[in-house]
Amino acid sequence: MASGDSRTRIRVGVDTGGTFTDFVAVGDGAVRTHKVLSTPAAPEAAILEGLADLGLDGPGFELCHGSTVATNAVLEGRGGRVAFVTNRGFADLLTIGRQARSSLYELSAPPLEPPVPPELCFETGGRIGADGTVLDTLTSEDLDALAAAIGARTPDAIAVALLHAYQDDRFERAIAERLADRFDVSTSGEVLAEIGEYERAVATWLNAYVAPRMRRYLQRLQAGVDAPVSVMQSDGLTLRAANASKRGVRLLLSGPAGGLVGAQATARLAGHDRLLTLDVGGTSTDVALIDGDLRITREGHIGPFPVAVPMVDMRTVGAGGGSIAGVDAQGLLHVGPRSAGATPGPACYGQGGDLPTVTDAMVLAGRLPDGARLGRSGPRLSRALAAAAMAPVADRLERTVAAAADAVIRLANERMAGALREVSVQRGHDPRTFTLCPFGGAGGLHACELAALLGMRTVLLPAHAGVLSALGMAFSSSGREATRSILEPLAGLDPRAITQRWRELEQGVRSELESEQVSVTQVQRTVDVRYAGQSFALSLPWSDPASCQERFHDVHRARFGHALDAPVELVSIRLRAAGEAPPLTLDGADAPKLWRSGPLTRSNAWDGNPVRGPGTLLDRTGACWIGTGWQARRDEHGQLRLEQLE
Repeated sequence: MASGDSRTRIRVGVDTGGTFTDFVAVGDGAVRTHKVLSTPAAPEAAILEGLADLGLDGPGFELCHGSTVATNAVLEGRGGRVAFVTNRGFADLLTIGRQARSSLYELSAPPLEPPVPPELCFETGGRIGADGTVLDTLTSEDLDALAAAIGARTPDAIAVALLHAYQDDRFERAIAERLADRFDVSTSGEVLAEIGEYERAVATWLNAYVAPRMRRYLQRLQAGVDAPVSVMQSDGLTLRAANASKRGVRLLLSGPAGGLVGAQATARLAGHDRLLTLDVGGTSTDVALIDGDLRITREGHIGPFPVAVPMVDMRTVGAGGGSIAGVDAQGLLHVGPRSAGATPGPACYGQGGDLPTVTDAMVLAGRLPDGARLGRSGPRLSRALAAAAMAPVADRLERTVAAAADAVIRLANERMAGALREVSVQRGHDPRTFTLCPFGGAGGLHACELAALLGMRTVLLPAHAGVLSALGMAFSSSGREATRSILEPLAGLDPRAITQRWRELEQGVRSELESEQVSVTQVQRTVDVRYAGQSFALSLPWSDPASCQERFHDVHRARFGHALDAPVELVSIRLRAAGEAPPLTLDGADAPKLWRSGPLTRSNAWDGNPVRGPGTLLDRTGACWIGTGWQARRDEHGQLRLEQLE
């Protein structure tokens, strides 16, 4: 996170989660961490509370945070009322979609509700052909009629996605200019200037859908914070809050992206750059693979909708510390996706919760100590309350409470392991050649068993692992990604024309970043390439047409097992530009307390010498379970290295 303002001495990263809001404050060579319970109804309240606790309720710092506001608005169906504008004859574009089914063989699957109801879908002129020619112009009469029709419906926001606007978005801009004085307007040319009318339209609709709520939230936050505010994007780069409400679709993986930035940076200090990451929070678990650089995808989803904007490539399962366990009518145990959240939280927190969660199971299994406090001012854990909540599950399973707790943990682990295999084994990667990097408040509690399930022998638990997403935000870079679709044969590409396209992209990105006082120090150029006739493209670093074509054949063979004797075409060019990230420091990492199992007994602060499991290491932000047959040691940066003994 670079603002270009040398007067800013303290950088604060904030990650708003479903249960906790995490803080990392960096300044004067020290790192301070903090946690408060989240306030889902008004996320800014928890942020302001935590800043006050840290003594940061005045100027002199810079805030970067990961926001769940956009994500929750989509998942909970609580976004704005959006009017969708497209060309004549295509009002059903969002409803028809790609006609793909999530369950291929389910013949009676219920139909999905269209994202925009028919009465809010509007048609107009301004149609561009695939070659960039004008097929149907946009007249002043079209604009008058469109403005009147939309005005009669009084939407909260407008999404404009005209056909082939990635070639020429002049008509979208004309519509936006006519309507912008009354509505929030998102155009596909600004949101996602890429080929693929459905994906482009969905991204534009999502952007408009979250825009009103995102704008109000950021205004409330900025009003309460006397400091510059930035927001983490889904691709791991940050942007100023003033621009974030216009790019809501790029914030859908805001928090998890910070975790991957933090994992990559801290692991490099320990000499690791091939990671399987495991972010276990209160509501869900996010997993990803890092092989040197962060993997960026444009094939993400949120709910049933494709999200083609750049985002970190990860998988999420509904199994976290707050995930609720239960037994269905057939007597089968389930864990998640329902969560106890921040209010009332797991039963062992003593805040009124009475449903059993994974955290309660950890207390009953002896991996979290009875009576221990989570954080400086967090709740004290109660084994008795956990046992009372787990008893109905144990009765349904006809097992003891302890055995039911073990079953809950094993099931949660299997779901997490399945997600880890999906991002590694199913893509041709051997997890045994990677290091497992757990973080989040509960990541370390599952790490040893998950590593064993995947045949991995090394676990790296970063310093400040319980707040690693916030740490990643505090040390992140400001930046942008830009793209343009071209669709030309790679072999006949004019080098001068492609150079001019790169130059135009870079000039636009640099101009945006300079407005935020960010000096660009990193520029990456990639291209999307495919065989002619394919609908799926591979992303590759750009060098020159001949080298790119040769590399494409190699990558296609490695990914799919074969290469074709067919023409190769360039689909899109992409540019990623960023400022310099602050140098990473992990000073101030607490020495965790060691609790020995059988029964758990507490020792003094751990001195870092190798220690064998079983036992629990507990600090202010999270916990780590050292399994039987595992050994842990602490390096000079305060990070834990766990290794399976022979």
